[in-house]
Amino acid sequence: MLDAAVGCLAEIGWAGSTVDLVAERAGVSRDAARHHFPTREALFTAAVLHVSESRMAETRRRAAKLPRGPARTEAVVRMLVETYQGTEFAAAVQLWAAAANDPALRSHVLPLEERMDREAHRAALELLDADESVPGVRESVQATLDLARGMGLAGLLADDRARRGRVIAQWARTLDGVLTGR
Repeated sequence: MLDAAVGCLAEIGWAGSTVDLVAERAGVSRDAARHHFPTREALFTAAVLHVSESRMAETRRRAAKLPRGPARTEAVVRMLVETYQGTEFAAAVQLWAAAANDPALRSHVLPLEERMDREAHRAALELLDADESVPGVRESVQATLDLARGMGLAGLLADDRARRGRVIAQWARTLDGVLTGR
């Protein structure tokens, strides 16, 4: 059901996504769907949480293959940007946009986003082997995550891989300077 909910959000947006439609796509009865997720908000926030946690776990698994040394920062930035691409991210954007104007939905989405933001920040620190006690490091790591989200948004509208690659390379050099104290 959670995967079907993500697919619905990404393909048709919040306005067209219903618990009944998700149940139909998932091949479960409406009653079963409503038993597990009594509200639309509960279903879709659970779905976005599920995929966010899965993507973060995948990012951590991929971390073992990252290079050491000078190429690491760019590889980490590239990997973080990739976490804000694809169907799962498109679904999250639909949920965020709807929550901006819906206080009931926002009350579900905001705690989820705060949790996922903390987790992403913690993972970025670990991947970059960054020391937040160094002035500017915390803000630079957060800027990296903000950049990754922004690139994800831009990618929803147009294929901008070439530009994105140049921006990632430049930002990685800037970030590496902050991380190494240069």
